Order: sequence, then C-alpha cells, then structure tokens
Amino acid sequence: MNLTLKIWRQKGPKDQGKMVDYKVSDISEHMSFLEMLDVLNEQLIEKGEEPVAFDHDCREGICGMCSLYINGEAHGPDRGVTTCQLHMRMFNDGDTIYIEPFRAKAFPIIKDLTVDRSAFDRIQHAGGYVSVNTSGNTQDANAIPIPKDDADKAFDAATCIGCGACVASCKNSSAMLYVSAKVSQFALLPQGQIEAKDRVLNMVNQMDLEGFGNCTNTGACEVECPKGISLENIARMNREFLKASIK
Repeated sequence: MNLTLKIWRQKGPKDQGKMVDYKVSDISEHMSFLEMLDVLNEQLIEKGEEPVAFDHDCREGICGMCSLYINGEAHGPDRGVTTCQLHMRMFNDGDTIYIEPFRAKAFPIIKDLTVDRSAFDRIQHAGGYVSVNTSGNTQDANAIPIPKDDADKAFDAATCIGCGACVASCKNSSAMLYVSAKVSQFALLPQGQIEAKDRVLNMVNQMDLEGFGNCTNTGACEVECPKGISLENIARMNREFLKASIK
C-alpha cells in the first residue's frame, strides 16, 4: 500500500505550524496506524530528519494516550477504537491521509501531533475521588449492597480513558462527556455520596476554568468516543449539578 501523508508539523507551542507532505510505501494493511507512523519515522531518522512527535503508550486501547485527528475524525474512520487500534485496512492504496493533533484551546500543542491534556488531570483532581475510612473500622466494599443496574452504569462510565476524543470532536471543544463520566462513576455508588455535592460543583467549575466550551447536545462526542460513553452521563451530571446548586 502506497500512501501520501499530510501531517501537521510544529516545533513548539509558540511556533507556527504547517502541513507537510510525506510518502510511505509498502505499508501492510495489517499494520496499525501507529506502526505506519513508526515506519515513516524510521525513514525520517535514516535521512537525518526530525521524526514526527505523537502520543502513544500501551497501544492496546487502554491508556488513552494516542490522540490523532485523522481525515477530520478523532481516532480516524473506524468506530469504537483508539488510534492505536486503527488498522491500515481502513484505507486504500493511493489514499491521501490528513493527520492533525486534537485541536482545542484547553489542549495546547506541545510539538507536532502531541498536545497537553493535563487539563483533564486538574479536573480529576478537583473532585474525582472518594473518602476512605481509615479509623480501623473500615467496611469492606464488597459488603456494601449496590443495585446491579447502578453498578453496571457506574462501570460503563468508568470505562472512559480520558483520551480527549470527545473534546476534539465537539464544535465547542466541550469536555462535558469526560467530566460527566467521572462524575457518574461516583454519583451512582454509595461510596461516592460523601463528596457528591462538592465533587460535581468543583469538577464543573474546574472544567470552565480550563477553557472548555459548553455542550450543545449535538452528540458528536458519543459517536467518536472509543469507549462508547453515553450522553446519558451528561444528563446525570446536569441533574447532580442542579441538585448540588440548590442545596
């Protein structure tokens, strides 16, 4: 498979970036998208050129590190997968592929395709935790009865890996899907009720401080989310926020 890659190159946060064309050949359809970029970088290094910087870690769809905007879609044309799980069989011989970083005010570019997503960490730090009784009379979590429906919904929300595809896909660069997943994860469980009020108020406030846009319920975030996080979580977070604001 022979391909033309149009890749965003930017030396640093304050530098002006641009799209640069590259040619790659003999790409196997069984390669992952990141393996294809590895081939390109090997070629660039052999030529004495600067390799393309991009985020990656586990390459198993778990860590949430890979974050590429491919042909106008977060994580590319496949559904329910991260960039590292995207395979080259989704493309055709002779294709031109546009590769850009996730673009959002709250995700400033570090270099090339790498962006700073530490805003998500700060939101999590604002309220994404539960209190633990360390008095010596700690109750075993497995001894706390939880309705299966609530447990299932909490587990579904907890599958969010914080990749940022929801932000990249939203026309307003909203982080509502991410934040709502983190709020829902705890709001549905009895262990999360102690900080319930402060959690939602603090996390939403931090989201606004980070510069993310507001949600307009277009649903693009749910479509592009590699873990299928539901918009129902946004509705739940809005209810939690209203309840906390009134009290």
